[in-house]
Parts: sequence; structure tokens; C-alpha cells
Amino acid sequence: MRKFLIAAGARPNFIKIAPLIHELRRDDNGVAWKLIHTGQHYDYEMSEAFFDEFDLPKPDYFLNVGPGSHAEQTARIMIEFEKICLEERPDVVIVVGDVNSTLACSLTAKKLNIKVAHIEAGLRSGDMAMAEEINRIATDSISDYLFVTEKSGIANLRREGKREEQIIFTGNIMIDTLYYCLKKLETLSVEKIADPPYAVLTLHRPSNVDNKFKLEDILRAMVEISRDIPLYFPVHPRTKGNMEKFHLNNLLENTNISVLPPLPYLAFLSLWKDAALVLTDSGGIQEETTALGVACFTIRDNTERPITVEEGTNLLIGTTGGKILRAYDDFKRGLQKASRIPDLWDGRTAKRIVDRLLVG
Repeated sequence: MRKFLIAAGARPNFIKIAPLIHELRRDDNGVAWKLIHTGQHYDYEMSEAFFDEFDLPKPDYFLNVGPGSHAEQTARIMIEFEKICLEERPDVVIVVGDVNSTLACSLTAKKLNIKVAHIEAGLRSGDMAMAEEINRIATDSISDYLFVTEKSGIANLRREGKREEQIIFTGNIMIDTLYYCLKKLETLSVEKIADPPYAVLTLHRPSNVDNKFKLEDILRAMVEISRDIPLYFPVHPRTKGNMEKFHLNNLLENTNISVLPPLPYLAFLSLWKDAALVLTDSGGIQEETTALGVACFTIRDNTERPITVEEGTNLLIGTTGGKILRAYDDFKRGLQKASRIPDLWDGRTAKRIVDRLLVG
């Protein structure tokens, strides 16, 4: 019997592994598997409700590495994950995305001569100031199975010298979870936060929120937009802390911006799926809005997900208040782009991945 270890440690990871685990549980496919929660972002008690949302089992191992610098976090994960690999002796370690857990578990497995499968391989922003970009490149450089979400990933991996048999275009597993949760919303009673029309904002990237003047410039632009349309803003802990540190909370007082705490996945999906516009610096939301045809402004100068711009609803609008307001003025005047759902973003990516892993 083949054995897989599935490693995850941050919220985006669990969004992506959920369909994989559902698929592995579906049939008797001759595979034993275990789930490792590194604890990169959450302790288990805090994330238990999150597991319930995606119908995930309790992790077989919880490493509880907690916060720290990139080096500290990566090192702690490697030390603890090595013990598990030596005990379990898996055939394949499966990692997803681009967080420190992704890189740490990949490196550990490879040094023990265990095969590595990277889900969401080949994405590149070209911005080496992003820790995620370093994690992506390093993980792909040692992975045996490279499961790709979009055509840019195939081109990137070929350019980096990967063999054709390693590059497997399976589509976007995050969209599997999106469709799964849309069905759940049909049967659940989720409190309605707003009535359309409205816009939704998320903001967490260090390049946008760690500098007082940059964050203030962006927030002032949001205040201007909120004069035209109500804006709902679930505030990331990093952003909340910086707003307090920089004394910027007063900017949002007596405005049409509703400041919310971070929302569980289902509640957030229920909010943004009916929005007229989503403004974000997140990666995953670019993909999800494209899948549902919701207009998306990405407050960044680059994206590792270019298909969302080339075929989807996403626009890269830059990070200055002036650029944000110019993009919104075009949006108000009805200058919205045509879009389509990219190939294989159909909710069946997990099955394609499992089928390929079963081949060996």
C-alpha cells in the first residue's frame, strides 16, 4: 500500500487540501494517507472551526510551530517534520501553495529521498522581494510532481528546465473548494452582512500595510470610493495592528466603510460573491472572483496568477491612491473587461491529481 503525507500550515493551504482529502476518502484506492498541520498560522484550537467548514478530519500530527522569522519558522517545521517522515516512511509528501510550510516540508522530504508533489506549481510573480516567490521557486526546483493551475505555470517550469513528464496540468484545486462551499451555502443559514450594491476590501500584504504612508494613501482612496458605494473591510490582524500603530483608525470613522473582524471562509464567500467589486492584494481571491465572474481590482504591481488578468475578471491597478481611484472611475463608467473561466477550473482538479499520483 502506498502512503502519502499531506502537509499544510496556513489558511490558504487548507482551502487547497480539502478537495484532495475528500477525493482520497471517497474510494478504497489502496492509499494510506495522513494529514500534518504545521501550525504555521494557527494553534489547533483556533482553527478547529475552520476544519469544520471544509469537512476536514482532525490532523494526524499537529506541530504547533507558531510565529517567528522566516528562518525560525522554516527551521522548526523541518525539525519536527523530519521526525514524522522517519516514523511514517511515506512514498510521497504532498505540499500546496507557497508558504514557509510548503518549502520546509519539501526540503525535509527531499533530503530523505522521499518524492515531493507540489500542488499549485509554476506560479511566478517575478518579484523576489516576496517571500512567497522564493518559496515557490525553491519548492518547484526539487519537486517530482508539479501540478499546475494555469498555462503560465507550464511555461515557467519549462523555462526553468523541468522535464515534460513532471509538469502536469490539472487545473485549480482552489476552485474545487469554492464550488464545494457554494453548495454548502445553499443548505446553511449564514447571516447576511450586506445588501447589494457594495464593494469588499481585503488588505494584508506587507508591501501595502507595513509602511505608514503607503497604508494611509490606500485607505484614503478607499474612503473616497466609499462615498460612492458601501465598502466592507474584514481587517487582517497584521493590517489591524499597523493601523493602530500608525494611528490611522480615525481615517475610517464616520465613513461608509464597515470594518469587520476576519471572517470564516463561508461567511466571507457569502459576502464577496454578491459584491459589485472586490479590491484585494490577496492571491487566491484573484482566482475565486474570476471563477464567479466578480470584478476584481488587485492592489499590486504584479501577480503570480496572470490568467486572472488575461482571461478573468482581475485588473492589476497598482498600489497608489491615485491609480486606485482612476481604476474605480473607469469601473463606475462601465468600462469592465470581458472574461471567461480558465481551462480546467471546473471543480474536478483533485480527482485529476489523485489519479496521477496513483499511477506512481
